[in-house]
Amino acid sequence: MNRKDFFKKAFLGIGILATSPSSAKIIDNNIDELKKLEVIGFNHLPNTQSNIMTNTILHKAASRGNANHGWLQSYHSFSFANYHNPERMHFGVLRVLNDDTVAGGMGFSKHPHDNMEIISIPLEGDLEHKDSMGNVAIIKNGDIQVMSAGSGLAHSEKNKNHDAPVKFLQIWIYPKEKNVTPRYDQITLNANDRHNKLQQILSPNSDDEGVWIHQDAWFHLGKFDKNIETSYQIKKEGNGLYVFVLSGEVNIENQNLEPRDGFGVWDTKEVKIKANTETEILLMEVPMSI
Repeated sequence: MNRKDFFKKAFLGIGILATSPSSAKIIDNNIDELKKLEVIGFNHLPNTQSNIMTNTILHKAASRGNANHGWLQSYHSFSFANYHNPERMHFGVLRVLNDDTVAGGMGFSKHPHDNMEIISIPLEGDLEHKDSMGNVAIIKNGDIQVMSAGSGLAHSEKNKNHDAPVKFLQIWIYPKEKNVTPRYDQITLNANDRHNKLQQILSPNSDDEGVWIHQDAWFHLGKFDKNIETSYQIKKEGNGLYVFVLSGEVNIENQNLEPRDGFGVWDTKEVKIKANTETEILLMEVPMSI
């Protein structure tokens, strides 16, 4: 694809409450918010913290937005709430990639969403989920959760434990259809299925491996020993791939990456991967236009 109108207009989001066992307080500046963003170009960007080349973009971990609310420590790979960076709106239909740590007993009280595919991947601890569809669940490391917000739903998320933090990734994807019937799903993954190979954890197909969403997107997790090499084949023409490093060091298309770095590549059919150390990575293949 041409490097034109790479970033699209985002949706206006909403604010939420932070809750503790004894009280609830409103957090100013709307933590769970997508500010109204303008359509911007691509070629004119100054590339100060992002390294934009012909068909790749590098987001170093230290260049992410950060919000520290005491009970919540959140790192934003893309513009979110008070973090607004015109170079970091989204990667194709990948709109939000938040790396969150929530203190014991704290969380997000019930708040609404619509027309977004919301994926949560717990990294440590237990995250309690409740929603307006009647679902009550605990997700933990090894699980993946998905909500299709569609025509509208409300949910809450809370650290189930009072003596330890919960850490998780929250990822928002623009859907290919609006106002679908809201739905919820979660599954437990087999970690052995990603040892020195890529394990599919999400797709557009309900009968495929992992959870499914209303978008032509595929997610994979991989945990590799040092010096293992592999490659990823793009599944749909025109899609791009965004790689997020969970741990260790890895080389993607001759770019060395460290923990929490992000790296996007498009206009390609295959992406080469080499583990520089023992490493774990998340691959997100997404359409590059809405």
